[in-house]
Amino acid sequence: MIPAIFGLSGLTLTDDERAFFRDSEPAGYILFGRNIENREQLRRLTDDLRSLDGRSNLPILIDQEGGRVARMKSPEWPDFPSGAAFDALYERAPASAIEAARLNAMALAVMLAEVGITVDCLPLLDVRQPGASDVIGDRALGSEPMRVAALGRAILSGLQDGGVVGIVKHIPGHGRALFDSHETLSRVTASDHDLLTDLAPFAALRDAAMAMTCHVIFEAWDKDLPATLSPTIIDTIIRQRVGFHGLLMTDDLDMKALSGDVPSRAADAVAAGCDIALNCWAKMDDMVGIANALDPISTVSLARLEGAMDRISGKHDPRGFDVLVDQRDALLAIA
Repeated sequence: MIPAIFGLSGLTLTDDERAFFRDSEPAGYILFGRNIENREQLRRLTDDLRSLDGRSNLPILIDQEGGRVARMKSPEWPDFPSGAAFDALYERAPASAIEAARLNAMALAVMLAEVGITVDCLPLLDVRQPGASDVIGDRALGSEPMRVAALGRAILSGLQDGGVVGIVKHIPGHGRALFDSHETLSRVTASDHDLLTDLAPFAALRDAAMAMTCHVIFEAWDKDLPATLSPTIIDTIIRQRVGFHGLLMTDDLDMKALSGDVPSRAADAVAAGCDIALNCWAKMDDMVGIANALDPISTVSLARLEGAMDRISGKHDPRGFDVLVDQRDALLAIA
């Protein structure tokens, strides 16, 4: 197994993808709108991925946050609220907001598990900051760190109760970035003291199974390298100061915030301390290059991966999807 998660090009595996994935055995896969048509097709696709190496607990990821980030779309699947909805409810009724976030995440997980998806790239623990890029914006759970942490923990709990693993992102925090990392590299000039605000939700949820890095330079910690590629940030900040010891994956390595070819980015990220390199866009040349650039997954990273996937339990909340959504909506109506 190689420490990489790959994307797919379409609604079914191509012959080249099937042969390459069988040969390289990536740690998992990530799905996008181009891979999704309806329930039946999506379940066939995820079953096909599992059949490649026989792993029943195969990580199959998706970005299904709600709001403007949703790969499974209406009318086949219902729309979900963004993080800002729970932040707004927290202003009036904190306990209700926490329960609404948990119910929402559980409903999301039930929807994902039905089609064989095992990991949702949620919750965002980025603390929203004034004047920053809107790439986070209404996706955030708020601008107060402990509120973000409380809602984030509820989301992790709801996802797990619904049969899916969550990923906290974008560690050590994308909330101050002035630019969208899909397009440009941001430099954050805040002091180490000020950055404690950004770290606080991640520290509170240090026991999360998985985390995703951000492609942002934090000058207080490393003036030259973005977090994804910085041994200093990964070891000193994420592993030691935050205390996160779960599975650490990169954000998408195709983003323009990073320089150099994609296989080199993958090798540099893993060398810096990331457990998994995430490559989303199913470009065969890049995927082959990544497979050639990476050694087999380390014993430590494999244990973290298996430990994360073992959090999926067969004992799930008996309430059905419609009941969960109705209870969530009743709470959100308070705001």
